[in-house]
Amino acid sequence: MRAILLAAGLGTRLRPLTDHTPKCQIEIAGKPLLAWWLDHMERSGVTDLIVNLHHHPQQVRDFFRGYDGPIAFKLFEEPVLLGSAGTLSACREWLGEENDFLILYGDNLTNARLGPLVEYHKSEEKLLTVGLFHAENPRACGIVELRGDSRGEILSFTEKPSQPVGDLASAGLFVADSRLLDDLPREPNGVLDFGRDIMPTLLGGMNGIVIDGYLRDIGTHESLAAARQEWPSVLEEGRFWREMTDSRGGKG
Repeated sequence: MRAILLAAGLGTRLRPLTDHTPKCQIEIAGKPLLAWWLDHMERSGVTDLIVNLHHHPQQVRDFFRGYDGPIAFKLFEEPVLLGSAGTLSACREWLGEENDFLILYGDNLTNARLGPLVEYHKSEEKLLTVGLFHAENPRACGIVELRGDSRGEILSFTEKPSQPVGDLASAGLFVADSRLLDDLPREPNGVLDFGRDIMPTLLGGMNGIVIDGYLRDIGTHESLAAARQEWPSVLEEGRFWREMTDSRGGKG
């Protein structure tokens, strides 16, 4: 399956750590975040990957020069940031070669199982299926109303609401039908954000499902510190990645 990893952010909330290092290269448990993503995508059956670059792009290029794993990758540099949906629009030709593809927010650290997300998407034939989690701070997330307890049609979506209707939030893990690309502007005027500008227009064509696994946005010093404390225990437990590896007969 194809995937796009959105990893071009400036990481302003992580300064000074990101003054000279892109956020996706911040280390957690001895490896850059990008390396953990590649491990996870290999175990999840991703075969082809495109990664967008902007902040200190040469460091990301150097990292991929040392990658010898099974995923075929392409790097897409944005001299000027396009926004998450602007990147999708710019990469539509590459993404549109398959019916379905993954959209992954690269500032998250996760071992959430992608298989159930993909399976649910294929069974429902919506334009977009959104991985969901229960947010600690709903005002800082994209919040949904869901027809159902753990999966179902998304009835509303609000990016960073001042008065959240609940705590069920987008996890930055999506499966999209290639038809979604037809609804994106071909030449976005300015930055085009997926959560703010696109998802609210997809009501009726969008489902959600609560993910199974660990997820933390590492975009602040507090959340990065929490991730660095929690991740070794997640790795030691290893349950979710073992399940994925066993189901694919892949490496441990």
